[in-house]
Amino acid sequence: MTPAPDYVPAHGLLAGKSVLITAAAGGGIGNATARRVLEEGARALMIADIHERRLGEAVDRLRADFPDAAIAGQLANVTVEDEVQALIDAAEAHCDGVDLLVNNAGLGGSRLVVDMTDDEWSRVLDVTLTGTFRMTRAMLRRMQPRGRGAIVNNASVLGWRAQKEQAHYAAAKAGVMALTRCSALEAADHGIRINAVAPSIAFHDHLRKTAPQELLEQLASREAFGRAAEVWEIANCIVMLASDYSSYLVGEVLSASSQHP
Repeated sequence: MTPAPDYVPAHGLLAGKSVLITAAAGGGIGNATARRVLEEGARALMIADIHERRLGEAVDRLRADFPDAAIAGQLANVTVEDEVQALIDAAEAHCDGVDLLVNNAGLGGSRLVVDMTDDEWSRVLDVTLTGTFRMTRAMLRRMQPRGRGAIVNNASVLGWRAQKEQAHYAAAKAGVMALTRCSALEAADHGIRINAVAPSIAFHDHLRKTAPQELLEQLASREAFGRAAEVWEIANCIVMLASDYSSYLVGEVLSASSQHP
């Protein structure tokens, strides 16, 4: 196994930008991305989550570490349209216009198709795919009149490859990829870029609580470096897609994995 590299220093890739990130409390990819965008010079950040205590703690930590940035949090469930609209309104006001949206909210689980209920199927798709659609639709209505902006969606390599007990999650993430490609063509007419990152496996506390450790280690061992990604490595990919270095990328799905087609 190749060990993880040292943490990459910032390069000011998002200097002066404003950012909205969903599902950004806790210790996963969303929170790592929140920290990374601030390190890269974002002037304003709004993070959203459905867990009130965890959200408040995340905001407090970020404010302590980045006192010069305008940082706020908002409770929001991406399956509820009124809460999506309230989040967009709050972020637009807080950021004086959002330059970058990161659609990170998603829901997984493990269940054989033969045992899966309609509710289990629908809930994963509602959060992971339809939630991404709701946020994208609402944000485009604000970005399009300004003629600028970027949206980065968090997909998954399971949108490409098969894995037992992951039919609902894989279908949702494949949908996120298709949504990314189609919406990107429409958004490009207004000077807005939409792309996605497709991680394979990145270890964080929530994942360790919801999946067997043996399975996680088995999946990680199949990767080129013989390890899972660090959450900040995925955050780096998101920042790159959000930055001006990706100015000519439209509807791309960046695979952050060695396991892709």
